[in-house]
Amino acid sequence: MLKHFIYLIIGAGLTACSSVNTIYVTSKLVSVSADFQKKNVVDTIVSPYRSELGEEMLEVIARAENNFAKSRPNGSLNNWAADAILNSVDKSVFNLAPYFCLLNVGGLRNPLNKGDVRLEDAYKLMPFDNEIVVVELPLSSLTDVADYLVERGGEPISNVVLRDNKLELKNGVVESNSFYIVTSDYLMNGGDDMAFFQNKLSVVYTNVLMRDAMINQMKKQGVLIFNSEPRIVLE
Repeated sequence: MLKHFIYLIIGAGLTACSSVNTIYVTSKLVSVSADFQKKNVVDTIVSPYRSELGEEMLEVIARAENNFAKSRPNGSLNNWAADAILNSVDKSVFNLAPYFCLLNVGGLRNPLNKGDVRLEDAYKLMPFDNEIVVVELPLSSLTDVADYLVERGGEPISNVVLRDNKLELKNGVVESNSFYIVTSDYLMNGGDDMAFFQNKLSVVYTNVLMRDAMINQMKKQGVLIFNSEPRIVLE
């Protein structure tokens, strides 16, 4: 009897060791849209910063009481970004000449949602290490810039409006043969087909990254300044 019992235990053990565990796998289709791909590209760019800065990326640096979105011809994020970059530049570099800020919608990679604005949100908005530059152009190039904005259907601008296919500088044309555009080194070098920058007369390199300027403006404002005014009116 004892022998049979021992055989039974050994047999049970062998059966347990040789048993097959069946794993059931389920799956579902996930639609991959252009927006999904774009967010993944941004996450890939931001990821190294997130790893390096760790918890610092989660620091709350400002607050948004509205959703800031980019759009053409106008958008609240367009206005905020252009104002932030323009306000970060020392106005003395303009030498009393007319000036404005011009960015590109494609360069604003992520919206700013209502609620806490964290450091990583600034990196997602502007993940590239583009430098702010101040470009002097001949007054005749105003027409080229206006034509470009009309053709593109709008881009972020500050301190200027586009009406009747013409640019109206807010600080006027003060007996000057030139004007200044605050922009990025990427755009100055022909990015987004901004060929009019080939006519530049001079360039001031600020050595300030656009992202850093935006972060400083976020911290300075505390509550982000919401402005949805239509700065570009297309016929």
